[in-house]
Amino acid sequence: MRIRLVATTAVAAGALTALSAVPAQAAEYDSALKIRGIQYDAPGSDSNRCSGGNTAEEYLTIKNYSRSTTVNLKGYVVKDAAGNKFTFTASHTLQPGDYVKLRGGNGADSDTKNVVYRDNCNFMWNNDKDTIYVYKPSGSRADVHSYTKRGSDADGNGYITYHG
Repeated sequence: MRIRLVATTAVAAGALTALSAVPAQAAEYDSALKIRGIQYDAPGSDSNRCSGGNTAEEYLTIKNYSRSTTVNLKGYVVKDAAGNKFTFTASHTLQPGDYVKLRGGNGADSDTKNVVYRDNCNFMWNNDKDTIYVYKPSGSRADVHSYTKRGSDADGNGYITYHG
């Protein structure tokens, strides 16, 4: 009996240690919709001019990882650590396996081209570090990821992949 109790306690302690070692941003949420990747640093020199700037080259890719559920993005919210946010106000449906690129700048949203524009010429994502939050219309968190330029972008191209 004593050996089982010691072994069970050791296993439980190991599991608790493993759980506490996982950073908060690596938590998995019960959501079909997840961040696939982010182009946090637009190629070239940053220029947030509405005409001729490169804000549209900064984007967040959100994917529906469900095998059977269609997701309507209306009401979903994307935020950064500083509180900048974008709310999907129009219906935009993602079939299972489908994705959308949320781009900065102005443009025509398109289901066929899988793009939604923030209609804001300011950059949303920091080039050195940031945290990306995606919230469901209910207010519960769908996904979150933090990045640092040095720690997350091994090849230095300004793009990070999260869920492949």
